[in-house]
Amino acid sequence: MHLAVDTLGYLLALLVTPANEQDRHQVAELTQQVQEVTGDSVELAFVDQAYTGEQAAQDAAVNHMKLEVVKRPEANSGFVLLPRRWVVERSQGWMARFRRLARDYEHLAETLKGLHIVAFAMLMLRQLTELILQSA
Repeated sequence: MHLAVDTLGYLLALLVTPANEQDRHQVAELTQQVQEVTGDSVELAFVDQAYTGEQAAQDAAVNHMKLEVVKRPEANSGFVLLPRRWVVERSQGWMARFRRLARDYEHLAETLKGLHIVAFAMLMLRQLTELILQSA
């Protein structure tokens, strides 16, 4: 599964692929989905090391986007908080609270994608209601 989120951690694009496909081969479709949702306004995407390589950079450039790979420092061992990558990790943590998403029991990729979209919609609605209640 490939996620693209904004700076607040809200879902922009979601792509579900089989486990045997390389992450870097999904860049073209994922960046296209992001640009469609945002009106072609995203210029820079922070990605992990699975999306390295010239082909991934070229696929992103086709959609007017530049990839910046956030690498783990080589000198550190153990847990390291990486800049910008924590936003996606936080979004995945939000989704982990939904029991149905804890395991991949679904046979169809469309079903799994739909469940993730419903989970994100519920998260966003909860945050919206909290904001409304605080302002009232």
